[in-house]
Amino acid sequence: MGTPEFAVASLDAIHQAGYDIKAVVTVPDRQSGRGQKISFSPVKDYALQHNMPLLQPEKLRDETFLNTLREIKADLFVVVAFRMLPQVVWQMPRLGTFNLHASLLPDYRGAAPINWAIINGETESGVTTFMLNERIDEGEILLQEKTPITSYDNAGTLHDRLMLMGKDLVLRTIDGLADGTLKPHPQPKVEVPKNAPKIFKDNCRINWNAPGAEIVNFIRGLSPYPAAFMELEYPNGKTATFKIFDVTFEKGVSADKFSLLTDQKKYLKIAVNDGFIVINALQMEGKRRNSTENFLIGNNVTACKLALKENY
Repeated sequence: MGTPEFAVASLDAIHQAGYDIKAVVTVPDRQSGRGQKISFSPVKDYALQHNMPLLQPEKLRDETFLNTLREIKADLFVVVAFRMLPQVVWQMPRLGTFNLHASLLPDYRGAAPINWAIINGETESGVTTFMLNERIDEGEILLQEKTPITSYDNAGTLHDRLMLMGKDLVLRTIDGLADGTLKPHPQPKVEVPKNAPKIFKDNCRINWNAPGAEIVNFIRGLSPYPAAFMELEYPNGKTATFKIFDVTFEKGVSADKFSLLTDQKKYLKIAVNDGFIVINALQMEGKRRNSTENFLIGNNVTACKLALKENY
C-alpha cells in the first residue's frame, strides 16, 4: 500500500525478491495540470508495468474494498507513504501490517519527516519499520537504520538515500516476520517528541528575520519540493514570487537588513540579521529553474526590494 516514488522502491524490492504480491493498493486517479489530465500515482504506474492486481479505493472502509482484501488472504500488509488505515484493515492479515517511516521514531511522526529533520538542523536521520496500531506512527518498532545528514544534503538527496535504505529495511522486516525471528518492541518514551506535520504552501514562505543558519536549513529542508519562496517587489509596484532551491550563508553585518544586493552579473544576496543569504539557484513564477548567474542575464532586479510580511 503506497503512493509516491518513495514507495515504488520498496514495491520493486519486494517484487524482485520473489514474494507473491497479491495486490497493490494506491490512491484513486486524479486530474491535474492545466489540461486537467488524469494522472496515476507512481505506485500505480509500477503495478501496471508489472501486471500486478491493483486496488484504488476512494474510501478505505468501503465494504467492497474490505471484502476484496479478505478474499486475497494476504499474510502481511506493507505500507509505505500511504493513508492512515482503519483498524479493520490493518488487523486483517495473520502477520499484521507494518509501515516504513522516513525518520528515527519516536521523533518526526507525521507527513513530512524528511523536510522537518533538515529544517530543524538535525545531523542524523534514518528509516524505521513498525507495526501499525490505532495511533499515527506510534506502533511498536521492528527495525531501524541510521544515516548522517550532511551540510550538503537537502530534502531531495535525503529522500533518495532514505528511499534506498528503506527498501532494504522492508525486505529485512518481511523476512524476520515471516520466519518469526523479528519481534516488535515499544517506541522509546520521550517527553516532547519532534513532530513532522504536513507542509502547506503558506509554510514555505522564507522568514528573513530568522538567523542565517536557520534560513539555510529551511531552504534546504524544502528543496527541491515543495520549495521555499520569497517575493520581490518591482519599481512598478508589481510583485513576483520566486522559489529558492540553493543558498549559502555569509556571516557579516549589514546596516540595511532585508536589502537585496546584486552586481547584476554573478551574485544575488539578501541581508539578514547576522550576515547575508547568497542565492545560488531560483525559479521565477512561470519560468524554469535557473542558476543565479543565468537568471541575472535577462532579469534586472537592481531596483527590486523584498516584499515582507507585516510581522517582520
